[in-house]
Amino acid sequence: MAVEPPPSSWVFPSIDGADPEGPVAIGGDLEPGTLLAGYRAGVFPMPIGRRRLGWWSPDPRAVLPVDGFHASRSLHRSMRRFEVRVDTSFDSVLAGCAEPSRPHGWISPPIVEAYRRLHDLGWAHSIEIWRDGELAGGLYGVAIGSFFAGESMFHRVSDASKAAVWALARLMEGCEHALIDVQWSTPHLESLGVVEITRDDYLQRLGVATASAPPAAWAM
Repeated sequence: MAVEPPPSSWVFPSIDGADPEGPVAIGGDLEPGTLLAGYRAGVFPMPIGRRRLGWWSPDPRAVLPVDGFHASRSLHRSMRRFEVRVDTSFDSVLAGCAEPSRPHGWISPPIVEAYRRLHDLGWAHSIEIWRDGELAGGLYGVAIGSFFAGESMFHRVSDASKAAVWALARLMEGCEHALIDVQWSTPHLESLGVVEITRDDYLQRLGVATASAPPAAWAM
């Protein structure tokens, strides 16, 4: 069971009417209590340059319906060669997502340390795709109740990151009010079934999801 950390010393501003594209707040810290308060308020952290921490709440917001994942024929074939695991190698998934050679990388050492601490407290999780005993890809994010905020994913084998997203959707299917947040939409994510909803709709669904029961996998 997840351990609630000390509350944040920061108070997030209301995001009603906030900039739909830019940061809604700047500053704060990456303490566990601050991160959880941010997700519960509908914002997530992402650095601005090298020195400033921004908190974002895009409008529209990209989400993945748990019953809306689009699995291609090639992915179906790949899944027969993959093994899905949960939280058996969180640090390795985090390291794969933070690989410095990746284009547009934003996962700095402080971000890595912050989410490792959340994992130790039971809030951050990894979905891992293994093939022949080797980590082929995966994703990590933050879970609060039946809400999951996907932070990043990576792959070393073709289809491995897609397989991780599909595995996440399957894992969340049993939650009545499941909400999978992927922040911003891209053509790649849209091809997997991601859709956009308004910020108001997102916040309403977020409140219900964070108060709902989590999937059993997080207790493993």
